[in-house]
Amino acid sequence: MDPGARFEATQREPFDDGWEGDGEAAPVLRTEVTLEHPRTVLSWNQSPDVPFELSLNPYRGCEHGCAYCFARPAHAYMGLSPGLDFESRLFAKVGAAQCLRRELARPSHRVTPLALGINTDAYQPIERERRITREILEVLAETGHPVSIVTKSALVERDLDLLAPMAARGLAQVAVSVTTLDRALSRQLEPRAASPARRLETVARLSAAGVPVSLLVAPLIPVLTDAELETLLVAGAAAGAVAAGYVLLRLPREVAPLFEDWLRTHQPLKAEHVLQRLREAHGGQLYDATFGHRMRGAGPYAELLRQRFRLARRRAGLQGRLVELDCTQFVPPAGGGAAGNTSQLDLF
Repeated sequence: MDPGARFEATQREPFDDGWEGDGEAAPVLRTEVTLEHPRTVLSWNQSPDVPFELSLNPYRGCEHGCAYCFARPAHAYMGLSPGLDFESRLFAKVGAAQCLRRELARPSHRVTPLALGINTDAYQPIERERRITREILEVLAETGHPVSIVTKSALVERDLDLLAPMAARGLAQVAVSVTTLDRALSRQLEPRAASPARRLETVARLSAAGVPVSLLVAPLIPVLTDAELETLLVAGAAAGAVAAGYVLLRLPREVAPLFEDWLRTHQPLKAEHVLQRLREAHGGQLYDATFGHRMRGAGPYAELLRQRFRLARRRAGLQGRLVELDCTQFVPPAGGGAAGNTSQLDLF
């Protein structure tokens, strides 16, 4: 153990992401964090492909560096590259909890489960220092507002003191994303996310604390990881997951050439086969963003995956979805529209 010097400007905190003793250091990444002061943080969604209407993302960009991340193109709106910039030039929404408090206090707010960390992981490494996700959960716990979380980080365990009591009231659930059980492949695909075994341990710890957990096989990558589908579901069920879902690999906009480059660099012998399977599932293209199609694909290969998943899920004793969260316990936060924080829009 090396505690570091007491008067240093920075301090290090040990955190087990499952790679200890791996023999290979994680790729070095120097991050630059820009602080944002948002006026609004809640986003309403009307897509028929996802099971939520309301979402909140505490960060832009993601240090996990997943080669396949569908959110990468969003960085282009910031004038930044969806490649390395997405992983290293991050935006932290400071004051997000206070902003959320104001929005929840509006009479017009309609209570529906809040999906936390959908575009980028709310528990990526930067959260250990910034604690923005933690502050958001504190507001949700205080107001009795239901929340669902998707993550591939073990850091979610830090907030069990909030999540477990919320789950006991039917207000919280977590989906843990696991792409592969192959440790070496995961290190290449998701260089700074928790190891596969560590994510399953997170499933077990959440479940033991009474938090309903779903195993999300996302993304399911043709040829590269699809052979693991049944094994993944069995492992998830053994760890304590009660439901499971999957998403076929999505390659919108800049993600397609980025992922193809990754494939040809790290999996050259399988690259063309992977791409061909994707084209089979998307009408000859690497991706089709059409609602009802983009998450699962279509055609014989996509249908085979659907059938395999349904059968494997049933055999593993897993449900299709977690139970619905309770939307009746919400109490608007006190002082959410205090003087100085109220805009004309808050009056409607």
